[in-house]
Amino acid sequence: MKIFHTADWHLGKIVQGVSMTRDQQFVLEQFIEEIRKEKPDVIIIAGDLYDRSVPPTDAIQLLNKTLKEILVDEKTPILAIAGNHDSATRLNFGSEFMKASGLHIVGHLEQNIDPVIMHDEYGEVHFYLVPFAEPSIVRAVFDDQSVTTHEAAMAKIIEQIKQTMDCTKRNIIIGHAFITKDGMPEPNTSDSERKLTIGGTECISSALFEPFCYTALGHLHQAHFVANEKIQYAGSPLKYSESEVTHKKGFLIVDLNEDGAVAIEKRMLAPVRDMRVVTGMLEDILQHKVNDDYVFVKLQDEHYVKGAAELVRTVYPNALHIERTVVYEQLEQHATTMNRVQMDDSELFELFYTEITGKPLSDEIKEIYTDVLEQLIENEREKQEVL
Repeated sequence: MKIFHTADWHLGKIVQGVSMTRDQQFVLEQFIEEIRKEKPDVIIIAGDLYDRSVPPTDAIQLLNKTLKEILVDEKTPILAIAGNHDSATRLNFGSEFMKASGLHIVGHLEQNIDPVIMHDEYGEVHFYLVPFAEPSIVRAVFDDQSVTTHEAAMAKIIEQIKQTMDCTKRNIIIGHAFITKDGMPEPNTSDSERKLTIGGTECISSALFEPFCYTALGHLHQAHFVANEKIQYAGSPLKYSESEVTHKKGFLIVDLNEDGAVAIEKRMLAPVRDMRVVTGMLEDILQHKVNDDYVFVKLQDEHYVKGAAELVRTVYPNALHIERTVVYEQLEQHATTMNRVQMDDSELFELFYTEITGKPLSDEIKEIYTDVLEQLIENEREKQEVL
């Protein structure tokens, strides 16, 4: 059986104020062309079809168009689940009657997790669709108060699956979670993917997925396997943050043989424009050829240059973010050598402003802040005198 494994489309994504919808349409058209060429038996979309629970209209239209071309035009079934960015209810709507057209999409976790059964020349392949679900949801669905972590939640779900799973068949699970080799914390592969939990661990041990021939995952944006090649993240089809500029984006072609062994091929997708980092002195950057890539510009000039952003965009019109690296280095050194408690009001404000805006505090704003602060101090003194 030939399977296309993709995930984390994040339709409707906005990066630094720039909509990615046209860029997403460009790579999805390539994806559909690959479907026409390779004729896969099934498409897996492992969560985060949308970037937020209430997506913009153009994102909804793009998903509708893409699914229609895959299902109706190419007659290729789709297995999809909700990710942590999706609205489970939105994706779940109409899922029962859409099965007849080959679209199997699961938004809500249910107690009975029945497999979607596909066939190839060797027999049945059972696919278990597990949408993203917080531990509190899993705890309520299975009425098990011991489920307090993401790992315990996934263990409970797999325990439920194993009760009825036919081990004589080839079994595949589709999930959206943070899987690591030993369930221990590891760095995320992208700054654009939000954490699944606050104040606790979101990591799940790969050992839980041993019963399955293949584990098709979404959530982490860099394609990679965990522990062994049977457990794979497809990654996102586009770069969505500065932390992803070195990623190679695409999707996975999974060939499942008669014995349940898998052969994996990474197929690349070419973006309409690349996303990368440009570093250097402003004077040198202005000598570059005009380029429409999405770039994060790191200026190495020691002194503030008025109108630097406008100048950079004469060369890189799609510059997403521009910063002076010297400012960040100075702030980092200052913050590590001096406790913030010891900083005065002006120093704290300058640090806060730079951390929030990514820009150095200009002399003009510094002067305004100083005037306001002095006025507040004067008002406070007058109050004390009255008392």
